[in-house]
Amino acid sequence: LGSVIAYFTSAKFLLYLGHALSTWGDRMWHFAVSVFLVELYGNSLLLTAVYGLVVAGSVLLLGALIGDWVDKNARLKVAQTSLVVQNSSVILCGIILMVIFLFKTQLLTLYHGWLLTLCYILVITIANIANLASTATAITIQRDWIVVVAGEDRSKLADMNATIRRIDQLTNILAPMAVGQIMTFGSPMIGCGFISGWNLMSMCVEYLLLWKVYQKTPTLAHKSAKVEASELKQLNVKKESDVKPAEGVQLIIEKDVADFEPQQEKEVGCAARIAEPFITFRDGWVAYYNQPVFLAGMGLAFLYMTVLGFDCITTGYAYTQGLSGSVLSLLMGASAVTGIMGTVAFTWLRRKCGLIRTGLISGVAQFACLILCAISVFMPGSPMDLTVSPFADISARLFENKPLPTIAPPEPEMIFATGMPNLLNGSIAPANSDPEMIPEPVPLISVSLLFAGVIAARVGLWSFDLTVTQLLQENVIESERGIINGVQNSMNYLLDLLHFIMVILAPNPEAFGLLVLISVSFVAMGHIMYFRFAQKSLGKQLFVCHTPDPKAAPDSSPPGNTSTV
Repeated sequence: LGSVIAYFTSAKFLLYLGHALSTWGDRMWHFAVSVFLVELYGNSLLLTAVYGLVVAGSVLLLGALIGDWVDKNARLKVAQTSLVVQNSSVILCGIILMVIFLFKTQLLTLYHGWLLTLCYILVITIANIANLASTATAITIQRDWIVVVAGEDRSKLADMNATIRRIDQLTNILAPMAVGQIMTFGSPMIGCGFISGWNLMSMCVEYLLLWKVYQKTPTLAHKSAKVEASELKQLNVKKESDVKPAEGVQLIIEKDVADFEPQQEKEVGCAARIAEPFITFRDGWVAYYNQPVFLAGMGLAFLYMTVLGFDCITTGYAYTQGLSGSVLSLLMGASAVTGIMGTVAFTWLRRKCGLIRTGLISGVAQFACLILCAISVFMPGSPMDLTVSPFADISARLFENKPLPTIAPPEPEMIFATGMPNLLNGSIAPANSDPEMIPEPVPLISVSLLFAGVIAARVGLWSFDLTVTQLLQENVIESERGIINGVQNSMNYLLDLLHFIMVILAPNPEAFGLLVLISVSFVAMGHIMYFRFAQKSLGKQLFVCHTPDPKAAPDSSPPGNTSTV
């Protein structure tokens, strides 16, 4: 009984609890805000698209600056500030949305509708601020606090990373389902009120939990402001020859700092203040490029350039191929299960083969499963026809002066846990009343293979994601964790943005097969980058699988970890 009580009061469990509350609120909000924006703007996806573009662009441009802010400030201050800003922004957004739902008719008549437009701009701006604060929270908790709480025990760090990811998987399915039921049986306004109330309560509890974790982990109070040789070891026991170059870097940096101190005493001019964010942005990307785990991070980012996931694009395509909303919901549940299996596989493989080899095995497993998706493109039932122009329907409507189709209100079962309504729901989706649009049993072979590959690939995907996450945690020096992980987030968003642009350029189902092949190619390129990183790190030991010593696993520390900004 004593050990059970000790676990439930430990810093590790309190960190899990705080993360679960935070993630639950995040998933509910990301899901609901997209639906709210669709309903508010005449059942059109315009506001949702603008919101997605603003969010992706903001993280892309400000990721390095957010990470730099995380590095330069005390841990508790960063965590509490980002927590308060994030939850306060969501609460404020919820209140504004409730006002819009209540007085939308009146707002349309005031100032020729400009007041309503201003409300839309406010909602998107404040929601974007909430997302940036959420990014800061994720960097400081998942990339910094968790490393400090784990201490020198790398096995404990791996287990904590896997548990955090399992929490993500569960909340990604359950939270949207919960808020979706409230919105279905209540109303959007009740949904806004519930989310605002939840975030207010959650903010108070999370604030207390952060303080408790901080008290139980005294090392969180000590944060390095400059490069030290001890930091370069991180969680690895390095050879004498590996430490000496790091000491040389320390001497150079200390000399530079000593030379620079008199200049800091001078008053900083206005131009320098204006240029500072741009310099930080540049230095962050340069530091990211100079990291020994750069290729591994790039490999992870390339996996975001894909339509082979349970986002609005893939589920919308499946709906046009005859799969119902209930079937797709079951498939999403299966993908969550395989994702959790991936976290279990990660911890087992890391113990048996070491961290870097775990990434290789996970990459091979993911790519092998995605081969099924590539095969599905050429199977019976695949609509791929590259002779059909992607813009044929749009051009016809423009020349005939017909309005483009709008999106009908999404039914509850067609709203998925991705935080986005189905893009191809409503009037764009095939009508069930038309017997010619109902597919024969045989054509389902193609879409079945597609989703079999996507679901099976989640095991390798999440295991690979955890591998790269831990490599960044272990091999990025403490004073650069924030800015490096901020740039990593920017890279992820950049490739994710490119995948949406790819869909915009080829939006029709006949071109989806081509998008699948491009996606598989990008996944392959990502894993080739990781293979090159592993080859540099392990050399001839790359394919020698052994059970590593838990105290010192040399295969998780790339040589020459001497990067500086």
